[in-house]
Amino acid sequence: MTSTRARGPGLRELTRRTVRAQIAERAIELFIAQGFEETTVEQIASEVGMSARSVFRYFDTKEDMVVGSMQESGARLAGALADRPADEEPWQALRGALAVLLAGISEDREGMLARARMFASTPSLRAARQQKHAQWRELLLPGMLARLHDGPEETRELRAAATITALLGCLDVSITHWLAAGGKGSLDDVLDVAITAVRG
Repeated sequence: MTSTRARGPGLRELTRRTVRAQIAERAIELFIAQGFEETTVEQIASEVGMSARSVFRYFDTKEDMVVGSMQESGARLAGALADRPADEEPWQALRGALAVLLAGISEDREGMLARARMFASTPSLRAARQQKHAQWRELLLPGMLARLHDGPEETRELRAAATITALLGCLDVSITHWLAAGGKGSLDDVLDVAITAVRG
């Protein structure tokens, strides 16, 4: 009898994810301590006990060491959207899904502040983050399309993409504002103010 249970990642993939996480964690610590541009891959490799060539088997670029986990965050966000009640309207459903990410950000205020300063001083990191956000939009699109039942069919994908883009923009502005204030107060409250401003 064949089992229908979905298989999780194999041992090799789990090991790879663990090593990637360890490299990224140490790299970010070095980037924050001495600067992104000033830190070399050779230094990172030495810290984790491997060669620079081996590090590049796990990450294509230094930027990916910082933003690589955003791909997993995007998948988690898409999963959270799919789990929202089917009768929720699109904005409400996506706002509810974002709570999954906001919880982690709020819990690591000091870490987020340090990363924000690093992003502010490194154009290549900001560009890499925008690229990851574009991938988030692709991941979220099916979930949003499933919730848009009204309106012309020919504009359905456009409306879904516009909603995602607007809400992710609200998230970016809210995080920037929250971090500029030293992480004081509730990030959730800041995001709700931004969403209300956009929706009118």
